[in-house]
Amino acid sequence: MIDWLLTRFAANSSRVHLRRVNEEFARQVPAGAVVLDAAAGAQPYRDLFGHACYESADFEMVKKEYAQTTYVCDLRSIPVEDGRFDFIIFNQALEHMPEPGAVLAELNRVMKPGGRMITTAPFFYEEHEQPYDFYRYTQYGHRHLFSQAGFAVERLEWLEGYTGALAYQLHRAALHLPRRLLFQPVRLLFALLAIWFYRLDVSRPLRNVGYPKNYVVIAVKPG
Repeated sequence: MIDWLLTRFAANSSRVHLRRVNEEFARQVPAGAVVLDAAAGAQPYRDLFGHACYESADFEMVKKEYAQTTYVCDLRSIPVEDGRFDFIIFNQALEHMPEPGAVLAELNRVMKPGGRMITTAPFFYEEHEQPYDFYRYTQYGHRHLFSQAGFAVERLEWLEGYTGALAYQLHRAALHLPRRLLFQPVRLLFALLAIWFYRLDVSRPLRNVGYPKNYVVIAVKPG
């Protein structure tokens, strides 16, 4: 019953916020601009860039669904010329890069001067897509990595509010706590709280206390 409740009603607020920030970024992309979706996977935001020239890159080594990828490659070595892309989107993938600095340096290489990139990456999240899960990043880690790779950080902010991080932790606890009778009331309470906090995070994210589940970075290549 608890599993059904979570499946039916615990809508992950991160997906709502990810869609929102990528829509905002896409609105700044002019028609015909060349866009790279780095570590694109199933390409969930491709529809936002129908007005642009959209290309994708992924190493396709994880057992999951992939859309048709333009460049199947390691992101440390993308087979294109310098300065090909006007914009880059790089969502929920930096944590999967064993050498994040080298990847960011390569993304800087393939971006035109003055180009812009959106990156989202987790700060508070369980291991996933094993064994390709290596790091979690604070805001200071993001600033250091992007600066070292030659980018200027234009914007760095929480993706969700603290209520989103809290909802996620309650959700996982409701799923993973022992299923013995003793724990059932606690699991049910946590499930109901997770549902409520997810919804609260969508309508009124709390960003002045606690910590986020993810950060979003807007970076620019100077010049």
